[in-house]
Amino acid sequence: MNMRFTAKARRGMVALAVVAGLALGSAACGGGGGDDKKPQNSSSASKAGGSQPDTQEGQSQDPLAELKGPSGLLLQITSAVRDSGGFITVSGSLKNDSGTEAVIPSALSGNETEIINNGLSLGGATLVDSKSKKRYYVLRDTEGRPLTTTGFSTLKAGETIDVFLQFPAPPADSTEVTFQLPLFPSAVIKISG
Repeated sequence: MNMRFTAKARRGMVALAVVAGLALGSAACGGGGGDDKKPQNSSSASKAGGSQPDTQEGQSQDPLAELKGPSGLLLQITSAVRDSGGFITVSGSLKNDSGTEAVIPSALSGNETEIINNGLSLGGATLVDSKSKKRYYVLRDTEGRPLTTTGFSTLKAGETIDVFLQFPAPPADSTEVTFQLPLFPSAVIKISG
């Protein structure tokens, strides 16, 4: 019984350490890309700050995918990095490309009760590995919160926020997966690392 708790606690600590490490890394790297709107988004800085280091790695100029969603929302995926801990971190940005304020659809959170109970998020996203014929869902911490950007409900016209999502990693020989998010088209993205 203690072993089960220890493993669960260890997973929680790894998730927290990763999020904290990514947040510290983004603070050390500073802002990036000349996008003046990123530092102004303080409401989601603690949630979305984890994706900033990945956009600093030179991949922000050539996104892996650019997906157009409802209400002028534009999701750019800039990296999908396989980490040694057995997960993949997908990073990018979500922009309101319209001229008016956009309300973030609740469908992006998916339909799982546990994720919905934690507020708006990108928890409805999945990765599909056609090679191994498996679908991977957004990871959760020990409290059931999705390991993805949370806490945003609207985006002002032209506003951009950094986003991240963490998934279990497919087998090492799978180098491409299909990224899916409700209300957005699917896109094949390449895994690095």
